[in-house]
Amino acid sequence: MNTDINIETYGFTRDLLPAGTDGTVARITAVYKDRFEIVSAHGNGYARLKKGSYYAGDEPFPTTGDFVLLSWQNDGDSIIYKTLHRRTFFSRLDPSSAGHAEQAVAANFDYVFIMQSLNHDLNLRRLDRYLTLAWQSGAQPVVLLTKADLNENWEAAADKVRAAALGVDVYAVSSKTGLGLDSVKQYLLPGKTIVFLGSSGVGKSSLLNALAGQEMMDTGAIREDDSRGRHTTTHRQLIRLSCGAMIIDTPGMRELGMWDVSSGLGEAFSDIEQYFPLCRFSDCQHKSEPGCAVNTAIENGELSRERWNSYLKLKNEAKYTENKNSYLRERQQLHKSWASRKKGNKKR
Repeated sequence: MNTDINIETYGFTRDLLPAGTDGTVARITAVYKDRFEIVSAHGNGYARLKKGSYYAGDEPFPTTGDFVLLSWQNDGDSIIYKTLHRRTFFSRLDPSSAGHAEQAVAANFDYVFIMQSLNHDLNLRRLDRYLTLAWQSGAQPVVLLTKADLNENWEAAADKVRAAALGVDVYAVSSKTGLGLDSVKQYLLPGKTIVFLGSSGVGKSSLLNALAGQEMMDTGAIREDDSRGRHTTTHRQLIRLSCGAMIIDTPGMRELGMWDVSSGLGEAFSDIEQYFPLCRFSDCQHKSEPGCAVNTAIENGELSRERWNSYLKLKNEAKYTENKNSYLRERQQLHKSWASRKKGNKKR
């Protein structure tokens, strides 16, 4: 066991530690259901939650990248009793909760590498969703278009993405040929953490291996029928490279349900929201009102109808999430009303 680890080399800063607290600071490097892989000054190990703190709702459940306080145990699992303040945080709707719960994905990262493949995975509407959630996390998004060696027109595709991802660096890369990797390496600074996000098979593990210069993750072969790789990452884990940077690799997530995107939408769609103050009426709904700057921009070709529809879709989805409880109550009341009317009609 390595006992010479400086937790600050894993991105920890003293401002994350509340005054008057004690215990061992550790970082979560992987999550396995109710067991956590950790690294601390004592070395690498495993830990479990102190049920009295977490299951009572006093502490947010840790996720990969979190810094926590724990009681270190030389033999057996240590006990985590506090989750420290998160500088950044990425979450989505828990797909197993029917849209009623949040699923933590990663915490305390500096950059979000949003990855889409240049063969069959490139989808601007899905990219809008990833960008919105990435901006909401508080970190800087970067778009990586992988498998450029499989697309002869990768430059044109990259330009198309740059036009949609305003204010975001976009790079076409190939783990096979090395194209674009030097540009990506500028983000790999000591103590910095990067989270990889993308659908299954976009090449996250291959890129990690290419950046590390060694085989750190198993990779899947490309399927001939759709040119997509077999997904190999099964859980979220933090990997520290020899350069001192850390990467949080995540299982593929083709669908990302919106959770809290109150600021993320404004960042991802700044090109759209810039028109709102220009409307004649301050409460313009951007439908058929006279003097609507959004409709004028669409008519003039300054704004594409497709991008406007993407914004509306994500806005409505986020609105449902923010008001899901009242929404569900309204649905229940409406259902009762319909049932009552149906019952009344039968009596007649």
